[in-house]
Amino acid sequence: MKGREDDKPILLLISSLRQLPRLIKVRSKAFEVLAQDLWPGPLTIIGLAVDSMPEEITAGTGTVGVRLPLDEQVRRVVDICGGVLTATSANPSGADPGESAKQVRDYFAGRVDLIIDGGPVEATQPSTVVDASSDVVKIIREGAVSSVAIGAVLGKAGLRLKSDESK
Repeated sequence: MKGREDDKPILLLISSLRQLPRLIKVRSKAFEVLAQDLWPGPLTIIGLAVDSMPEEITAGTGTVGVRLPLDEQVRRVVDICGGVLTATSANPSGADPGESAKQVRDYFAGRVDLIIDGGPVEATQPSTVVDASSDVVKIIREGAVSSVAIGAVLGKAGLRLKSDESK
């Protein structure tokens, strides 16, 4: 429906940290530190997926991106749906993300069974995506959480960003 590439992994939203063992095989120290300090919030952390994770989610990478949303209502919906939900931005691939229920309805007219209208989107930036499948973290996409903030959190734990390796 979005028209996105088939080889692109799909993000998973979780309702609480208790869901992580269902999704992540082994959490690196970096994964633990980032989750502890920056969740809930606009940070997607990539870790090693459990062996049973469908390839449609991992796109064959063996990893999965997970986010614990800041919005309590979103976490409640995810919890009601079993604690884990797939998530992408509400827009056709290449278009601006939907900022209201009306815009999403216009994008996907007649092709969506349910739209929950929680009011206009307040987030102005996408989530930051980091690969923390090992203890050397790589930023995949910088968004609402800056690389400086991530570097500071990792630095307190004696870890580093991949771009900091030469320092």
